[in-house]
Amino acid sequence: MHSPIQPVIRRYEAADLDAVIGVFLRSVREVASRDYDAGQIGAWVHVDREVWSRRRLDRPTWVALIDGAIAGFIDLEGSGHIDMLFVDPACQRIGVASALLDTVEKAAHMQRLALLDTDASITARPFFEKHGFQIVRSQEVALRGQRLTNFRMEKRFGAV
Repeated sequence: MHSPIQPVIRRYEAADLDAVIGVFLRSVREVASRDYDAGQIGAWVHVDREVWSRRRLDRPTWVALIDGAIAGFIDLEGSGHIDMLFVDPACQRIGVASALLDTVEKAAHMQRLALLDTDASITARPFFEKHGFQIVRSQEVALRGQRLTNFRMEKRFGAV
């Protein structure tokens, strides 16, 4: 295991779109493929650039930089839902996801949100558990003719 490094976290910019899509595709294909079969991965990696472009800009999204390159990203919907948290496979287990989640938790506190929730993949579940998220339920999601298991997870905060 690598020792934690402190990535630079900044807000997403429109020019980051291709790098963020690349992180997502590599992460799903190279990391999540441990827990999902080829058909499920194929359904998951479908990317509509226009939809992605809108979604990255219509909610707060942060990127993590290591040596100036995007190593991961996270978003936060107004409801407290984390839709996406992905880290490049080359930058796994060095603190990138933890730094991104810490940024979102600080934003959630500033927005006075009582809880964060996410639909964590089988692959991401241990990370979220380690960071205080509890499983609410297991879910089967239909996606382009495939069924994928994920977990609705949440983290409640004390009085804000």
